[in-house]
Amino acid sequence: MADLQQLDRTYHFIMETFVKRGHGPHFTEIAREFSVPPEEGKRLLHELMDDTKLPIWLYPKTDLIASFAPFNNFPTQYRITIDGQQKWFAQ
Repeated sequence: MADLQQLDRTYHFIMETFVKRGHGPHFTEIAREFSVPPEEGKRLLHELMDDTKLPIWLYPKTDLIASFAPFNNFPTQYRITIDGQQKWFAQ
């Protein structure tokens, strides 16, 4: 199991990526951010999703982020607009 500081850093990276791009990172991007092999990036993602009580989850039977509160990685009827830009969807 990853230590809590690493899970915090992983959470922060995913949240920053959503804010910047409007969608979440793939586990290979998590791996690149922390200079670890892709399988370690996948493990960090799964540990964060599976071991925390946060309203975050993966798309069923995949390694793809489906929702990461308050954001949703897939289009929903809940659009978020900031400074005239609409590049986010909410849960």
